[in-house]
Amino acid sequence: MSLLRARGLRAFYGDFQALFDIDLRVEEGETIAIIGANGAGKTTFLRSVAGALACGNAMIEFDGRPIGALTAHAIVRLGIAMVPEGRKLFPSLTVEENLLLGGYCGRSGAWTLARVYELFPMLAERRALQATALSGGQQQMAAIGRALMSNPRLLLCDELSLGLAPVVIRDIYACIGAIIAEGTTLVIVEQDITRALDASSRFYCFQEGRVALAATSRGFDRDAITSAYFGL
Repeated sequence: MSLLRARGLRAFYGDFQALFDIDLRVEEGETIAIIGANGAGKTTFLRSVAGALACGNAMIEFDGRPIGALTAHAIVRLGIAMVPEGRKLFPSLTVEENLLLGGYCGRSGAWTLARVYELFPMLAERRALQATALSGGQQQMAAIGRALMSNPRLLLCDELSLGLAPVVIRDIYACIGAIIAEGTTLVIVEQDITRALDASSRFYCFQEGRVALAATSRGFDRDAITSAYFGL
């Protein structure tokens, strides 16, 4: 049984249909990448899984349980957390207060405040600062740390590299290994195809709200990926 399963997933913003019959599975312990151009439906998929966008209850299953109709806070309690695009930290709160909010659901596990500070030492140094005082890369670390504080079984990461310098992106992705080592399953949304394939075991390419290609990440034909990416 897959940890996460989408079956015929459709999603709407009002009358606009953003996802069309998405079939996707994620096995426990895997790191899956979702790639695609802007507007392909990548973020919409993550929002559907995280409960931020309503869909049919049976369209998404987590550990064999239908969750499509559950609220976002109920889904966090089940063990799914999301690192949203743009970080979405609370600007009026300190770094530490943002992190502590991530643990409000009280799930037990390896990720504590001390463990997050061990993973991201610069956050410990800046724990008393407001979130707005952090650099873009530090804010991304804080967003990851906040999600980890809920001790998720499944971590959804939306555009981790967006707007960051290459050296910062490298440092953030270097931490992925430590997160995986704790037994966390990852779904990573990335526009950087090379980065996505290097970090994952399998990938799905979305194109205009549909799965255009699904394959293993290692050694796959880049021309086929390009064709699926751009709908050629």
